[in-house]
Amino acid sequence: MTDRTYDGFFIGYVNGVPRGGRGLIFWAGFLFLVAMGLSAFVISYTQPDPGPGRFDFTYRSFTGILETGPYPLVRIAPNETYPEGHTLLLSGQGKQGVHAKAETLEGALVDVGGVLLRRGNIDMLQVGGRVGLRASVDGLSADHLSQIDQTVVDLGLWRLTGEICDGKCYTGAMRPGTGIAHKACANLCLTGGVPPVFVSTYPVEGSEFLLLAGPQGGPLGEAVKSWVAARVQIDGRIVRRGDLLVFQVDLASAELAQ
Repeated sequence: MTDRTYDGFFIGYVNGVPRGGRGLIFWAGFLFLVAMGLSAFVISYTQPDPGPGRFDFTYRSFTGILETGPYPLVRIAPNETYPEGHTLLLSGQGKQGVHAKAETLEGALVDVGGVLLRRGNIDMLQVGGRVGLRASVDGLSADHLSQIDQTVVDLGLWRLTGEICDGKCYTGAMRPGTGIAHKACANLCLTGGVPPVFVSTYPVEGSEFLLLAGPQGGPLGEAVKSWVAARVQIDGRIVRRGDLLVFQVDLASAELAQ
């Protein structure tokens, strides 16, 4: 039989925990767990809000009029998803745009299918699946065709402060999809043809999100990547196309905001 008489030399598995130290060990362990919980809460609480952007993984298809400038978008007729119609930005799988597919369909009535990324008032369709992007098979009735909003309204010159992001990650492919930690990823998306968006600190007609374009309404060049993921102030003209705001900017006017 093991002799459990304490002789001044402590061995836990033989002698057991001394009665006087049990409380100390309990409270030390308890306080350690509380401290870890509080640390986890503080760290998570101080992180930037990832925002409400998300993938809607329900496959959807729409019919509308395709435009390729400054980046591919489709103006769709009223439907179950968008009862008043909508202007959808388009992207491909991964870090790719769909310009190669879209350029031969400029101005045509198209069927487009995929999964939606949704954030605020700006939505993007990741094109793919059984429909993809193609000339419309069944077309639209004259009544539905007339309901597609094809208006173009010039809202004048603006100076806005905000951040340039890639439209796919920002609308939900990544969360938060903003900030300097996302710069390299965003630039890869822009290189692949994903439309850039401007996230404004000041809403324009209730919208904080604007599609970016060059001064004449065309796509932005490589120079835009120098300004991604930073707080910038920039001048440009805002044009409302359907329910989508397009910010036609002159990158020469861009400067880091204070």
